Amino acid sequence: MWEHSSLLSWIVFLPVIGAVVLLFLGSAGQIKRAALLFSALPFGLSLLLLGPFLDGTVGARGAGYGDVYFQQRLTWIETSDRAFRVEYFLGVDGLSMPLVVLTTLITLLAVGASWNFEHWKTRRGLKGYMALLLLLETGMLGVFVALDFFLFYIFWEVMLLPMYFLIGVWGGPRKEYAAIKFFIYTLAGSVLMLIAMLAFYFYPAAGDRTFDILRLATDPKLHALFNDPATRFLGYPFGVAMFVLLFIGFAIKVPVFPFHTWLPDAHVEAPTPISMILAGVLLKMGGYGMLRFCYPILPGAGEYLCVFLGWLGVINILYGALCAMAQDDFKKLVAYSSISHMGYVLLGMAAMTQAGFQGAMFQMIAHGISSPMCFFLVGVIYDRAHHREIDRFGGLWLSMPRYGSMATIGFFASLGLPTLCGFIGEVYAVFGTFDSSVLSRAGGYNLLFGILAATGAILTAAYILWMVQRVYLGAERPEYAGYPDADRREMAILAPMALLAVALGVLPKQTLLDFVSNTLNGILQITPQMTTLAQGAAAGAGS
Repeated sequence: MWEHSSLLSWIVFLPVIGAVVLLFLGSAGQIKRAALLFSALPFGLSLLLLGPFLDGTVGARGAGYGDVYFQQRLTWIETSDRAFRVEYFLGVDGLSMPLVVLTTLITLLAVGASWNFEHWKTRRGLKGYMALLLLLETGMLGVFVALDFFLFYIFWEVMLLPMYFLIGVWGGPRKEYAAIKFFIYTLAGSVLMLIAMLAFYFYPAAGDRTFDILRLATDPKLHALFNDPATRFLGYPFGVAMFVLLFIGFAIKVPVFPFHTWLPDAHVEAPTPISMILAGVLLKMGGYGMLRFCYPILPGAGEYLCVFLGWLGVINILYGALCAMAQDDFKKLVAYSSISHMGYVLLGMAAMTQAGFQGAMFQMIAHGISSPMCFFLVGVIYDRAHHREIDRFGGLWLSMPRYGSMATIGFFASLGLPTLCGFIGEVYAVFGTFDSSVLSRAGGYNLLFGILAATGAILTAAYILWMVQRVYLGAERPEYAGYPDADRREMAILAPMALLAVALGVLPKQTLLDFVSNTLNGILQITPQMTTLAQGAAAGAGS
């Protein structure tokens, strides 16, 4: 029963149904409760799907790459001669299931964080805001469960417009600039992804053409074609060219230096709930795309470009940390910290080791918990102080002890303190880098990258502790003495993220690593097999 099910369709499209229902509601209370219901239902269903993965019912904790569950598959678009065929193909595995749960959870918490909508400077348009938030959830969920490349691309584009309007209409003073910048960057990446998608479809012979992502990754004939150095695209090796096109498209979302400049502006101008989704889910779409497309389909190109990708990861780590140290805006500091943390994701993938891949995946989930928590913590104090200048705060722990206790968990998880979620992913990524044979063969870069990444962890500790000292410690300032502590709604939003941050840090193997390891190891098992096929095809072409 687990192989085929319509549950994924319900999870993906319940938010759309909710957005339609909102159009017929009048009062603000009805709109809020309906939005909460239609964001809670997908979360509940995602937990229902998660259970069989955790207890091993659907396979060995997620099984290997290519083993997908809760599939729903039918022909969606097809020409009469079957020359062009698109399937409605959904499914989840150990790579996508954690991200589905993360998406539904963070969206639910973001709806709760929007409960004080009437107190924002822009008070009008609650119905439109909540409807767009639900449409955004559908786009994000579709990206993680689509197993047809064409369908994946549609969901990727569906996500773009709601986020553009959520920033551009309900954002801060420079909201239009931030929204347009986000739109242009994302659209540019989408164009590159579209070129790669069409190339994957039309390069094979007519009988072998497919948008099926799993077949693109596991069909030996297609792998031999895509990884054959004799296969050219505009004069370049096909595999390398496609890897670069896809990588740039996904790197914009991560974001990877130098495609990162949209992120600080978007975070600073976006409302707090939208920053939670942006940091918690949207950035993960880029890392997921690399693990779903780049490395399984084009493993030879991944190895060929490993040093370049490793340098980008290290630059992200160090550049993001140094920029965070220079900020006096509380929210912008958290935004730049995201750039640094996501650098470990890229470095772990560049290592192409089991520890590296597991560290990259763990870091995505850990950052998806700690970063939304940090943004909400910033939003809580902004609602009271109406500013985000770090040097103007002080002694908030004394003024707001419940808020201060949650801030300790959130920011120390971001710092990477052992027993909290931020520690494991970074350690695995660094260990995987030291142990990387591909980086070692490329010139011994494994040691250099590992040392630089470890240095980044020291810089992270520096700017987090600097911020905590100025905002939460020290003498209590009189102007903040009367501020109310975190209320029940705010604690209800913070508590699940705090519990997950501790659970992932204390029980990393039981909560996530066992769950994702087989799928990620399956990607690495594809690599030597398909590289051998590509080398054989190249030798045959040479003779």
